[in-house]
Amino acid sequence: MTTEIEIQVGLKSGMADPEGANVKKALDLLGFDNVKKVDSVKCYRIIIDKNESEAMKEAEEICKKLLANPVVHEYSISVAK
Repeated sequence: MTTEIEIQVGLKSGMADPEGANVKKALDLLGFDNVKKVDSVKCYRIIIDKNESEAMKEAEEICKKLLANPVVHEYSISVAK
């Protein structure tokens, strides 16, 4: 059984997000005045050859060991639809 996992990694609240700030500036220049904030988030889709419960545990380890720096990042893990 394989499980497709989606992991989203973003900066913690209060951390500078230059990529998000640049997109916000560009949106302002294009006339999208109602956009108040842009946060950049990376999304990873990983197919793991385990059942859902075991795949979620493995995804947690992947985040801790590779994808997220706990000092600056927060992440969420879910089963992809």
